[in-house]
Amino acid sequence: LNPSLLQKRLDAKESEEEQQSVIKWSALMFLLVFLLAGFSFRFNWMRLSPSVSYYASVVFLLAYGLYAEVLRENTYLARTIGVQEGQKVVDTGLYGIIRHPMYGATLLLFLSMGLVLGSLLSFIILLFYIPLIVKRIRNEEVVLEKYLKGYQDYQEKVRYRLIPFIW
Repeated sequence: LNPSLLQKRLDAKESEEEQQSVIKWSALMFLLVFLLAGFSFRFNWMRLSPSVSYYASVVFLLAYGLYAEVLRENTYLARTIGVQEGQKVVDTGLYGIIRHPMYGATLLLFLSMGLVLGSLLSFIILLFYIPLIVKRIRNEEVVLEKYLKGYQDYQEKVRYRLIPFIW
């Protein structure tokens, strides 16, 4: 257990205006996803087979394991975009494969969530998380390039942001 990491993860006061919009849209998206999943179940709207939910649950649990590994590897992680005093670039483990493994894990978590809920409508809404996370990553990299020593060298070493061999 790392109390300082927990405190950083709970601090949700984002100073970057662009990040504030990402957070607001994400919150609205989640509200809509859970409401649609409930309505889909109640009114039998575009419901998915239970087997889809079972397979998606496996993906969800694996993604959760990836997320936990990212938290273990990078003690500088915070909910907000910024550079901490004494922060160094983490370039080993998952960070040696892609620059933003936490966002990769959350992408898998969120996309599988709609399928776990058995709602095709919820899954479709969660697809809008992709452009939100791309926006967040691009803005975060501008901040890291400017304020985190060694980050530009890291970008040359680890070429892919989110998906190996693609982006």
